[in-house]
Amino acid sequence: MQNQTSPLILTFGVSDPVGAIGIQADLASFAAMGCHGASVITAILISDTARIEDIQHIDTDWIMDQARMVLEDMPIAAFKVGALGSVENISVLAEIASDYPDIPLILDPFISGMPDQGMENEDMLLAMRELLLPQTTLFLASATELNLLAETWRDPSAADMLAADAKEISELGCQYLFLTGTPCPLGDVANTLYSASGVVRHDVWQRLPGAFSGAGSTLSAAIASMLATGLDVPEAALEAQEFTMAALSHAQRMGMGKLIPDRYFWARESGLQHP
Repeated sequence: MQNQTSPLILTFGVSDPVGAIGIQADLASFAAMGCHGASVITAILISDTARIEDIQHIDTDWIMDQARMVLEDMPIAAFKVGALGSVENISVLAEIASDYPDIPLILDPFISGMPDQGMENEDMLLAMRELLLPQTTLFLASATELNLLAETWRDPSAADMLAADAKEISELGCQYLFLTGTPCPLGDVANTLYSASGVVRHDVWQRLPGAFSGAGSTLSAAIASMLATGLDVPEAALEAQEFTMAALSHAQRMGMGKLIPDRYFWARESGLQHP
């Protein structure tokens, strides 16, 4: 019997029928980065390439049972946490993570992309702040998503609160905040990695034309893959950005909606496609 050599990542997230985000997207990104993905489904989406219409949550006992079976069988090198869908799901995930404090946890909750659940959204943000962020190695968020979370500890503000909010994330116990997609001169976009000491790295990328579904999912999954292979967070963030930009530059229009990143662009470039 051949020994397992690929780093193993356990991803918690939604099942997306079109494979743009969630579990299906994570597994593709892990494989492209040389890792093997195990998965725990937290919710099922009703969606297409244009929009997410509805979400059906998975019972928390099922989430716990899925995770325990995998964790008792496989040496997991990293956790990747995506959209969780409910306060109960967040609570059970936090309980699981607390039993494995040495496994890095990448949190990409896709706050702004999920269907609006009214007051439940506020409760989920509070639960995320109190239960998950203190156990998180890297929290990936857009400026809009960070602002939504920040309103659980401060009043809404028109001022630039990014630095203060990043400091608060660190004080909650999260090791790194990776803020994505902030505008910068010449129409480019910037991604900034923060730690308790402030800005760790700031990378500027050319804005690509078109609307994409799955850019953030690709980035967070690639970071999880790089951490699973042993890279430190700043280097993993750079490698993951390079992979994501390449996947976006090769994105495909699978349906009538948004473009989907091609996580296997390298295989087609290498002539490995089927005849």
